[in-house]
Amino acid sequence: MVAPFYRLHCFLKRAQMLLLCLGIAYLMAGSILLLQRSSIRVSQPNLAGLPPLLSLAAPPTVLRAVGLGVRARSRWATVQSVSGGGAKAGRHSPASRSLGVQHLHHRWFHNLLPESPEQRVSLHRSSRFKGTYMGCFLHNASDRALGGTMLYDLRKMTSSLCQDTCSESGYQFAGLEYGAECHCGNRISSPRAPEEDCSLVCRGERGSPCGGVGRLSIYKVEEQLPGHRKFRNVHYRGCFKLPKNTLSTFPIYSLQPNLTTQSCIETCTDKELLLAVFKKPHCFCTWTSSLFNINQQSDNQQCAGNTGLNHTGTSSPTASPEHDYYQVYHTPVLDSRCKERMFLPQRSSSLVALSSFPGAGNTWVRHLIELVTGYYTGSFYFDGTLYNRGFKGEKDYWKSGRSVCVKTHESGQKEIEMFDSAILLIRNPYRSLVAEYNRKCAGHLGHATDAQWKSKEWPEFVSSYAPWWASHALSWLKFGRRLLVVHYEELQRALLPQLRVITAFLNVTLTEERLLCAQSNQDGHFKRSGAQRPSFDPFTPDMRQMIDSFIGTVDQALQSRNISGLPQEYLPR
Repeated sequence: MVAPFYRLHCFLKRAQMLLLCLGIAYLMAGSILLLQRSSIRVSQPNLAGLPPLLSLAAPPTVLRAVGLGVRARSRWATVQSVSGGGAKAGRHSPASRSLGVQHLHHRWFHNLLPESPEQRVSLHRSSRFKGTYMGCFLHNASDRALGGTMLYDLRKMTSSLCQDTCSESGYQFAGLEYGAECHCGNRISSPRAPEEDCSLVCRGERGSPCGGVGRLSIYKVEEQLPGHRKFRNVHYRGCFKLPKNTLSTFPIYSLQPNLTTQSCIETCTDKELLLAVFKKPHCFCTWTSSLFNINQQSDNQQCAGNTGLNHTGTSSPTASPEHDYYQVYHTPVLDSRCKERMFLPQRSSSLVALSSFPGAGNTWVRHLIELVTGYYTGSFYFDGTLYNRGFKGEKDYWKSGRSVCVKTHESGQKEIEMFDSAILLIRNPYRSLVAEYNRKCAGHLGHATDAQWKSKEWPEFVSSYAPWWASHALSWLKFGRRLLVVHYEELQRALLPQLRVITAFLNVTLTEERLLCAQSNQDGHFKRSGAQRPSFDPFTPDMRQMIDSFIGTVDQALQSRNISGLPQEYLPR
């Protein structure tokens, strides 16, 4: 009887010691991470002795990298090899490399690939969505099935989400890959693959094929009548004076007596061309070229009679026999020249902050910076949602020096002095508070309900966050070194000039191609739509009085540093 109790006693003692050791190890690991996060400089260097920012060349348009049989793509599975200050392109794996090796590598990287039979899809079921399932198709470096825009969501991708995204962007086909990536296009440009290669399930649902490694499950989205298709990311490029002898070089030409701007954009989108060149009844489709440089724009009055609403085809009275004026639009087709991104080829010794109050548009500005520079932006935090949507720098340590700038909302002196320079992004506090409250209530792209605006949390939120809006800007103005102030509203009004200023501050070589590419893809897939707003004014008179006083304080602080004050629309009237 004694022996069993003795053995139980020994077992409990060993278990107690094991738990104690595990607890000590856990505390030590947490302490190391805390020290690493909060480490600061012991001595503050002289401003004149600050290390200069690394001068960066524009990245290559298309990158190739080494991978275990997975096609090289900068957004997920790219492995950058650095030598002599530049990124080298690696070899592609032999075509004979089996898909099994690819599955092993992608499981390690994404943890996406199911192996159990119950996780696999029934390959012969009918789609329960409005689109028509077309089949499984090759999609790799040499055979790309769809060449349009892309959307990522490693957690909530569904067949309907992909189809809706492609339909809204003006595409006819939607393809899903890896269970988490959505590709769009207007034609399928690769051969079929065996259906068993598209055996992955969508991350946001079960029962629908969501592609495989190098394979797309393609749907034909529900067709819409001509003229009724809704487009995202269509932007007016400007009015251009074009030589008539160059128009014949454009790949697509359409003559339509009842031509409208909408129908011309539809025609060029269907042909997967970036620009729609419009002058009723003529529609040309082409890629971007030196003909459409920003400094060659004409006065919009020259194209005033070319709206597509009239039924005359007369030329502008100032047009010559050799030239004519055309309206130029960016179609929703993704410009591949700024699609590829990478980490800095050399680690930078200077840390540049992209600092803003929450809700000021930091994510949108990161998207623009990545487009125009070709380099990833980092983050002081880790947001899994942003990482899943393509912000690869989210998982990189913020002090690694591999990102062109680092997102932060911090406003303490210690945190500010960790950075050698900073872009301070300021937005109208009324709009910032609304945007941040929307995010807290409904995520990055959602909107708060009227019930949430009327709840007691909203006044508490304003009383807490409104002072933070002011203290954030004041702290960076006081402690920040080498500061560039960017106003969100000015970036919206004058996108290209502001992007030139930002890239010059970051010391990155700017190319005209990437600048125009950023313009044509400026909205991306991570900017909240402004369509849904509260049905009433959520700001009370007391709230406005408090916020207006903060606006005046920040405006005076900016001017005291010889920086342009806040835009007039901020100031109380």
